[in-house]
Amino acid sequence: MISDFVVRFLLEELDIRGAFVRLGDAWRSLQARRGYADTVRDLLGEMTATAVLVGGNLKQPGRLTFQLQGHGPIRLLVIDCTAELHLRGMAQAEADVAPAPVSRLFGDGRLSLILQPESAREPWQSLVPVAGDSIAEVFEHYLAQSEQQPARLWLTANEQCACGLFLQKLPGADAKDADGWGRIEQLAATVTPAELQSLPAETLLGRLFPEEALRLFTPKPVAYDCPQDRDKVSGMLRSLGRAEVEAILAERGEIVVRDDICNHEYRFDAADLDELFPPAARAQRTVH
Repeated sequence: MISDFVVRFLLEELDIRGAFVRLGDAWRSLQARRGYADTVRDLLGEMTATAVLVGGNLKQPGRLTFQLQGHGPIRLLVIDCTAELHLRGMAQAEADVAPAPVSRLFGDGRLSLILQPESAREPWQSLVPVAGDSIAEVFEHYLAQSEQQPARLWLTANEQCACGLFLQKLPGADAKDADGWGRIEQLAATVTPAELQSLPAETLLGRLFPEEALRLFTPKPVAYDCPQDRDKVSGMLRSLGRAEVEAILAERGEIVVRDDICNHEYRFDAADLDELFPPAARAQRTVH
């Protein structure tokens, strides 16, 4: 089994669908060298697992961005997930954040979902108040409101991994088994963090739902993807013009551009001026 994956499943006789995600290397890369407090790190991990569970449903190329923000000790959690399940994300928070309900950690928090399909110019955005005291409750409420179907999440995260189990009741579930959803909820609620973090997907789901007809789909790999892009930053500086860039360098000695979501820093000094504004290009503009 690949180390970072999401696998979808269907309880065929009950019309209940689900997914299981486990992130190891991708999650460790996303929060490496960030120095987050444990509370912040773990909440970001739970949100990362949720983004994969939801983002894995994208049917066309694009990017799904979740932002949980407010005015409490944690100001922002943001996760990007593409249809190819490439991740990036970050948190903004106080240096020391003690465990507390999510509603208290974010103050007057709000959750936004931004979907940017590659084929569309304008993104689609949904914005709702934070309702719930955990990441799982916040997203359960959001999914119930947006998709009009009950959903449940069980999440866990630490420094080494971020995992999640997702269930959703489909429209035909009650007709197939009026007690099915309640029974599956109760069974899934017995799952432990240790099981989510260690058991193979087939073993975990077979242990939770031993009497149910379970169809497992092919696991999909998940990866952290946040490469440096100095050319993009250089293009932004070129758009300012040489005179403006020289003025900033004269005042500050160097230009520092911080990419917070990818945790990269780009530095430019006077020696980089010819890289930004090649002499040949300047001479050509002068001739014309």
